[in-house]
Amino acid sequence: MTPAELTVAAQQGDAEAFAALMEMHQNRLYRIAYAYLHNESDALEAIQESTYRAFRKLKKLKEPSYFGTWFIRILLNYCADERKRKSRFSQITDIQESSSWDQPEDPDLAAAVSSLDRDCKQIIILSYFEGFSLTEVAEILEIPTGTVKSRLHRALGQLRDQLGTKGDT
Repeated sequence: MTPAELTVAAQQGDAEAFAALMEMHQNRLYRIAYAYLHNESDALEAIQESTYRAFRKLKKLKEPSYFGTWFIRILLNYCADERKRKSRFSQITDIQESSSWDQPEDPDLAAAVSSLDRDCKQIIILSYFEGFSLTEVAEILEIPTGTVKSRLHRALGQLRDQLGTKGDT
C-alpha cells in the first residue's frame, strides 16, 4: 500500500496501517527529535507523545498524502514545548550529545547550529540535515516559501559569521 492508502486505512480505524505508517517514518522522526532535544530518552518520549497526538487527531487530517509533513509538524511543536519546559526548570543547557547533525568531527558546526534561534535552526535541520526541499520545509512549518528562503539566508549568514570568526583566531 502507498503511504496515502495507509493513511486512509488508518483514518478508518486500521491500527496496523497506522503502525506501518509509523514504521515508515520512524528513523526520520527520531533524527529530528534528537536534533532538537539532544537526548535519546527525550527524543523517544517526544516520538511517543507525538504518535499518541497524531493517532488521536488522525481523522482531522484532510489530505492523506501529507501525513509525513503533518506528523513532523506535531513532533516539532512537541519538541519546542519540551525545550521551553526544560529551560524553565534547568539552568544547564550546554550539555550536548552527538546526533545525525551533531558530528564529533565538527563540534564548531554543532555549536553554531545549536546557537541559532528556533526559526533558523528548524530550517537548517530540516533542509540540510534531513534533506527536505524548501517547499517541503514551508509545508511542514506552515509558512510561505519566501519566508523559508529569507530565514535560510539569515541562518547561513549567522553560521558563516560564527564559523568564520572562530576559524580566524
